[in-house]
Amino acid sequence: MTLKDFLKDCCITVTLLIIATFFAFSFHIATKNSPNIGIIYMLAIVLIARLTSGYWFGVIASLVGVVCVNFLFTYPYLELNFILTGYPVTFLGMLSISLLTSTTTTHLKHQARIITEREKLLLEAEKEKMRANLLRAISHDLRTPLTSIIGSSSTYLENHEALSKAQQIDLVQHIYEDSNWLLNMVENLLSVTRIHNDSASVTTSLEPIEEVVSEAVFRLKKRLPNAHIKVSVPDEFLMIPMDAILIEQVIINLLENAIIHSHSIKPIECSVDYDDHFVSFHIIDHGIGIPENKLSSLFDGNSYMDTTGSDIHKGMGIGLSICKTIIIAHEGMIFASNHKDGASFTFKLPRGNETNDL
Repeated sequence: MTLKDFLKDCCITVTLLIIATFFAFSFHIATKNSPNIGIIYMLAIVLIARLTSGYWFGVIASLVGVVCVNFLFTYPYLELNFILTGYPVTFLGMLSISLLTSTTTTHLKHQARIITEREKLLLEAEKEKMRANLLRAISHDLRTPLTSIIGSSSTYLENHEALSKAQQIDLVQHIYEDSNWLLNMVENLLSVTRIHNDSASVTTSLEPIEEVVSEAVFRLKKRLPNAHIKVSVPDEFLMIPMDAILIEQVIINLLENAIIHSHSIKPIECSVDYDDHFVSFHIIDHGIGIPENKLSSLFDGNSYMDTTGSDIHKGMGIGLSICKTIIIAHEGMIFASNHKDGASFTFKLPRGNETNDL
């Protein structure tokens, strides 16, 4: 214990004993009931044990409390007399209860501190796991498009005179697509910086569900203008606590993954429903589905829907891992499943303490 902490605990002990003595005097003058005054000191002892470090301040407060009851509130007043009839038993009883209360409170406080530290360690371990998964995903999802851009640009620069117009356009188109994909990943990584590193949480405000979904679809349409998305939201006006920019990024990631990996021309469905505690967002495609062996690890940052062919850089790793990070920071949940005609992604956000549907 540092000197500063020691002096702080001394001030707390002295202050609470003075306050207890003041209330004891007031109670004694009003009721002339000395036996119950010990309860006031016991309450002060509990508070001292709770607010100070270690056992000793509570033990000392116990001794001081017993002496004060004898010296100030037991006849003859302002005299210490431990040999009054029956008083030794009372003295030992009060001292035992006070010491037991002090040590029990201190022990519970110590246990609470251990539990808090353990939770912090678990949270830190989870953050480290997410960080490692993100790094693995980044190493895969950044390296491949960069290699493709370098290869296409090198081919164009070295052989542009021998290439036909169509081949030149095709190479530039590949560079354009890969550059857009890199931009999307950078936006994902920037989104994570909005999550507070010390608490793995986000700053939320009440946001309307309909506007968040429509903004996400609008931003996706700018990147994929030919995307066909059916949106369905409740008629009720819903507002829930969230970081709107981050949740929009989650919706964009899930919609884009559905469009790219479903290998289907059918519209992607984006719907919202709710119950008393959560608002649920569903992204449903009608395509090839997700391999069952990948469902459990899909959000870990090391799962990819397509690891061969020209679409290799469009793996789902980093996007889904960031989705999980964002939703957990909102104290929500996210999961994926298959249905008879494709795949479904669902994430849930808590509605907060108040319902906001009108």
